[in-house]
Amino acid sequence: MSKTHQQPDKDALIKMVFDSLHLTVLHYGLWFREAEHQLGLEKAIAADERVWDKVLETTLKRLASAAGTQLHNGIPAALNNLSEEELAGLADEMAKNWVACDGIWFQDIEHNYDYEMFTTKRINDSNWVRFSNIEAHLIMQRYQLPANGGLPVLKEALQHRQYARICKFEFEEKANKLIVRINECRVQLARRKRGLAEYNCKSSGVAEYSYFALAIDPRIKMRCLSCPPEPHPKEFWCAWEFSIK
Repeated sequence: MSKTHQQPDKDALIKMVFDSLHLTVLHYGLWFREAEHQLGLEKAIAADERVWDKVLETTLKRLASAAGTQLHNGIPAALNNLSEEELAGLADEMAKNWVACDGIWFQDIEHNYDYEMFTTKRINDSNWVRFSNIEAHLIMQRYQLPANGGLPVLKEALQHRQYARICKFEFEEKANKLIVRINECRVQLARRKRGLAEYNCKSSGVAEYSYFALAIDPRIKMRCLSCPPEPHPKEFWCAWEFSIK
């Protein structure tokens, strides 16, 4: 005698929705990573630029249909009705969530597999090589910035990064040079509040800023002026110099 299939209860259904989101994010990342492996990073980024808008469109349509909400030009009404100030606050929270998720991954690998932090930093630095390249391309596409635009385009692009929404920074411009100083670093300040030592972030910073600049304009060279674990003044945590000939 066959057993009757029981409909999951409300809590189980909510968890199923979250599982679907989890698997969608993982599957998307696996597609990108394997496309990079088979075709190279540049072609994977180009594919992502074509694919993401379609994925977002079909996802929003299905969510809106299931929730019984309206879409206006493909945007949920609840989001469309927010003021510019409210949207800016939401963008800030999304940026904070992005860096928090990055930190959760870092800490899990460090605490469970790598007490000397060697492997964790290697994973982190490798991720920054890819992420910085991807983010630079996304920003150039979103804001229609020209390729090979030199330091002016780099300066514009840096102001649209996720980090730009959660860290305070300043620019100094010289002849054929652009210096960026991070005055308030959310990650380092969080560590200080928890009584932890400054994070040795120079290797990841070198990967992050050099590959971001290369994606904007391959002629741009990057040089680290100061970054933990090196000493730095109270006015800033790290400083990076970009130059072009």
